[in-house]
Amino acid sequence: MRVGDLEVNRLGFGAMRVLGTPDIWGPPKDPANARKVLRRAYELGANFFDTAESYGPHTNETVIAEAMHPYPKDLVIATKCGLVRPKPSRWDEDARPEKLRTDLEGSLKRLKLDCLHLWQLHAPDPRVPLEESLGVMADAQRAGKVRHIGVSNFSVKELARARKVAKIVSVQNRYSLDDRNEEDVLAHCEKLGIAFLPWYPLGAGRAVRASKIKRVAKRLGAAPAQVAIAWLLAKSPVMLPIPGTSSLAHLEENMAAAKIQLSREDLAELD
Repeated sequence: MRVGDLEVNRLGFGAMRVLGTPDIWGPPKDPANARKVLRRAYELGANFFDTAESYGPHTNETVIAEAMHPYPKDLVIATKCGLVRPKPSRWDEDARPEKLRTDLEGSLKRLKLDCLHLWQLHAPDPRVPLEESLGVMADAQRAGKVRHIGVSNFSVKELARARKVAKIVSVQNRYSLDDRNEEDVLAHCEKLGIAFLPWYPLGAGRAVRASKIKRVAKRLGAAPAQVAIAWLLAKSPVMLPIPGTSSLAHLEENMAAAKIQLSREDLAELD
């Protein structure tokens, strides 16, 4: 599938979890394992990695560079800006222009890139007009520091406002088999040909515990998580799931979901 003019495989990797730390705070719990997981994810076909400057903060981007730089030519790294972490339990919006400019320079340095492949606004900041935040991102794109722009946790109306300021190629919202509150945003992305990145694609584990998933998984001889991911892939052609993990075993299992073909009967049961 395409993210802007970039061709990526349908199943990506959410790099946040490789840190293996509570609240995604601090350096990786096991740095060597984090690097192994990232490299293995790429080997298994994930050529789209999702991260953010707020993961760690900053340490997630750093470990990606440590593991993967110099980057394979087909690897697309998406990072996000616009949150501040005053302490482990806090994820506060801060999309002031000066904050976004600082985030940009930090991400470029930590990821060892001259131009970010995909730069996403992590969430709207109620204290800052969207036009100001997206304006900074559009300026960075014109300056050659950003190739593509995306948004996260946006409504249809917010996406419409953002598109008046910059070309938006991706939306990253919470979505899974058991959490479909963003159905209208997904439908809007389909209409516009915008990539939709579902975060919490396994519903923080809730989706895989559903009895209907367990029934289909048993019938297919698959793991429930694989069925949940396969459902997302079948749901929409613009869907780009990014399941994440710090476990090599879980990574192997998740990535194998791309090979699962759900029948009409399977999909009807899951829906």
